[in-house]
Amino acid sequence: MTDAPDTPDTIQEPRCWSDGRWTAQVIKNEDDDGWAVAMTLKGEAEPALVGPWTMGRDKKNPKPLDVSAFHTLVKTASEVVRRHEQQLHAQLNKSVHITTADCQRLRVALAIVPDEEGATATLSAQDELGEELARASAPPTFKLTPASAAAWAEGGFQRVR
Repeated sequence: MTDAPDTPDTIQEPRCWSDGRWTAQVIKNEDDDGWAVAMTLKGEAEPALVGPWTMGRDKKNPKPLDVSAFHTLVKTASEVVRRHEQQLHAQLNKSVHITTADCQRLRVALAIVPDEEGATATLSAQDELGEELARASAPPTFKLTPASAAAWAEGGFQRVR
């Protein structure tokens, strides 16, 4: 990444900075007399982060953005996006470990694929070495617990309804 001001996507203005990927825009705070900064990732309609922004010396106008502030804002906004992605992944992908009646240790995983027209889900079972033993469709509302995983394994890994 370069910080060259002549790059087409690079903007370095007092209230707007962009590196072509992230844009920081200083905006009037709707809740009070202060200012806020919105960090938006290229291609996204909504900002990933909106936070308070420092007033300038005149106590009326915002402090201008600078390279240091912009890099700090990019780091913070990137972390917010990363945490959101991790949370979404955790909501859509769950796994439990069980021991079957014949003392075989299995990892049973549920992977949900969201879709506006109807989410789908897949259950899979792996042995201790990570080799897949079974895969079956499941409703996206399926609740994966050690008990439901054990019942699926004991039922011969049939499709869950």
